[in-house]
Amino acid sequence: MWLEGLGGLRNAVRQELVGRQVDEQIVQRFPVGQRLRVLDVGMGQGTQALRLARAGHRVTGLEKDPGMLEVAREALSAEPAGIQERVRLLEGDGRETGAHFTPGSFDVVLCHGVLMYVPEPDAMLAGLARMLAPGGLLSLLVRNGDALAMRPGLDGDWPGALAAFDSVDYTNRLGLEVRADRLSDLTGTLSGIGAPLQAWYGVRVFTDGTEAGGTLPPEEELDRLLAAEDRAGRTDPYRGVAALLHLCGVRG
Repeated sequence: MWLEGLGGLRNAVRQELVGRQVDEQIVQRFPVGQRLRVLDVGMGQGTQALRLARAGHRVTGLEKDPGMLEVAREALSAEPAGIQERVRLLEGDGRETGAHFTPGSFDVVLCHGVLMYVPEPDAMLAGLARMLAPGGLLSLLVRNGDALAMRPGLDGDWPGALAAFDSVDYTNRLGLEVRADRLSDLTGTLSGIGAPLQAWYGVRVFTDGTEAGGTLPPEEELDRLLAAEDRAGRTDPYRGVAALLHLCGVRG
């Protein structure tokens, strides 16, 4: 089972659901069989980049962490030659896409799990939107600022829960001081940069409290878990309290 290589249940749920959602948006917005130009900004270990390359798309992965870039290169080296030829990996910062690429170079831009590390993300988002051709898809995965009280509340950390109602700043599981984004704020930002919001999903409604290193359940149970997470991530009010939000904007 390929999900077993993703480092635990929380990450497996995230990668599988986001992959399904990206595929859904691509099917809705591009002709069947079109080979897309994809930019994955802050690609991490390259899970989504490789998945899209296996589907036939040409993918450029941009990652500023040399350690993560090496992990992605190792993963790519295990792929067949035909897939390796469709992937280009670059070391670089997502805030400097204009230094690497010309405007309109991509049909799809992914930026997953990056904005929480960017104190003022608007300029970066505007730069990502410029990378899109007309009709291109911008896919953002962010920490849900409207649900920050859920994790400490479910852990019984009442001071932390109360503080989370009034802030988008938090300490992540790595001990880093980071920030979340609110749906309403990003909706306004996407409209302002010419890639208005077309669809959004919640990711990890039920499994956010699962230990990152936890083993996956048996395949049949995992299928039911993913089905429940998938449905919750599309359904109000559940998606509004998900740990992560997946927002999809389209370049006008």
